Amino acid sequence: MYQRVPTAVTTRGGSPTDNGDSVVTLDQVPRWSDAESRSSFSYDNEDPSFTNSYFPDPLTAHPEGESSSYGMVSRFPVDHEINSKIYLWRGHPWNLEVDAVVNSTNENLDEAHSSPGLHAAAGPGLAEECMTLGGCRTGMAKVTNGYDLPVRRIIHTVGPKYAVKYHTAAENALSHCYRSCLELLIENGLQSIAMGCIYTESKNYPREPAAHVAIRTVRRFLEKQKDKITAVVFCTTTSTDTEIYKRLLPLYFPRDKHEEEVAISKLPADVGDENGETIIDERKIRIKPLPKKNIPRPPQPPADLPVSDVGLVRRNSSYLDSYLDPAFMSLIKDPDQRRKEQWEKSAQAQSGWNCAKMLGFGDLGGPPLSAAEEYSLHSRYLAKANSLNLSEIAEMKIVYRGGVDSEGHPVMVVVGAHFLLRCLDLERFVLHVIKEFEPLIQKPYTIVYFHSAASLQFQPNMGWMRRLQQILGRKHQRNLHAIYVLHPNFHLKTTIFALQVFVDNVTWKKVVYVDRLLQLFRYVPREQLTIPDFVFQHDLEVNGGKGLIVDPRTKYVYHRP
Repeated sequence: MYQRVPTAVTTRGGSPTDNGDSVVTLDQVPRWSDAESRSSFSYDNEDPSFTNSYFPDPLTAHPEGESSSYGMVSRFPVDHEINSKIYLWRGHPWNLEVDAVVNSTNENLDEAHSSPGLHAAAGPGLAEECMTLGGCRTGMAKVTNGYDLPVRRIIHTVGPKYAVKYHTAAENALSHCYRSCLELLIENGLQSIAMGCIYTESKNYPREPAAHVAIRTVRRFLEKQKDKITAVVFCTTTSTDTEIYKRLLPLYFPRDKHEEEVAISKLPADVGDENGETIIDERKIRIKPLPKKNIPRPPQPPADLPVSDVGLVRRNSSYLDSYLDPAFMSLIKDPDQRRKEQWEKSAQAQSGWNCAKMLGFGDLGGPPLSAAEEYSLHSRYLAKANSLNLSEIAEMKIVYRGGVDSEGHPVMVVVGAHFLLRCLDLERFVLHVIKEFEPLIQKPYTIVYFHSAASLQFQPNMGWMRRLQQILGRKHQRNLHAIYVLHPNFHLKTTIFALQVFVDNVTWKKVVYVDRLLQLFRYVPREQLTIPDFVFQHDLEVNGGKGLIVDPRTKYVYHRP
């Protein structure tokens, strides 16, 4: 069924051959460590006549006097032995002549949910053997014969479904998929493997975060088992996946000291543990010393106290109070006392002089919420958001995930021009914001706000902004690293100043005004952002071209010839 392809037919750089039934050997696929493969991993849509000096590649030289490492130790140092085992191939993995190939499937190992084309190429015997395996659990892997494929074994694995609420669980399950495949490879006495993208669009797993998991898991596994594996081939079938792997492979498999130093500032803040799995500090097992035992005192005759005072003495015990959570204690406060405090808050909000409302900024009356009240409010909104389908809000691209900033913090992008208040359900939008921000606010993160061409849009007042901030909770305020505002105008600066005065002086003091895109890319690298086309056009209109042009496809800025 398969025929071997001469070396001259195969295109260097991981491009598949025209004949899908042709066998490609590993010596026809460029190694990641090969020097000549570096030039072949350039972007196909770039014009070599232009010089990309304003938006440098993440692995190009830094300006003079600027260093990305600052003496930090690399988490993924250069290892030429490991790099020699890594390949990048554009095409179906079962066209490669390797020991094993990975098939992404479902828990029933159905042919319809397997990698497209694999069962047809392997023949009917594969489906018959899959029926005898009894299925496969998510994150696990099972092995079958290779049948008509040019491989000895096929390793089947089940990738996880992705949901924002269970982001960490999905990450760890996907990492376990790749690790299980590599473990089965060694258990069956095999040494080379071709792995496609286990994550699929049908399971809603974002491509770039999944690629981070795949690459770092393989790196961590090879650090422990590099003597037992000779080749790992990352296979991609779309240009999007290919470009992602080209960009991320130097971060985890640097080929020289320069790439290693640059990767220190480009890697995400969380790159997992020694196996590549995500670490959650809150779930670590902590062992604390036992409380010190009180020195026994000689017994004293009990004092004659009224019955009502005995309960007070026990309730005010400092020994017990040290083990009680203040937030929990506020929830079990006396109902009459809590109701009285609520009346006092309402009276204060109604009688107070609302300066912000008189200035036209909205109703900001009322004292701030307690920690327990904010936690309860956030929990209710998050539970409701996870129970609803908010896809129509997500498609508006008002709020969406970016990559990481220059310090490795995850980035959330907000596009002001997409916020059309007259055709937007604000309540559903708030639920969408809570759902999108929840995975980020657990650790330090950054917000990038594009105010480009948004000055004519109707925006919500500060009362609504204050309510949204209360729903996000204090964890959002504590972990927010910075808010980079691109193309601010006078009205926006006035509004943010009012937010600092009337709403929250801590959060809104973190705003950094950025007048042009080139300045923004100092804080957040260009390759970490998905920027709408009109933002580039607005930047040129406001700041002037000054001899520069923007490629509408790649969004890169070049000198005019």
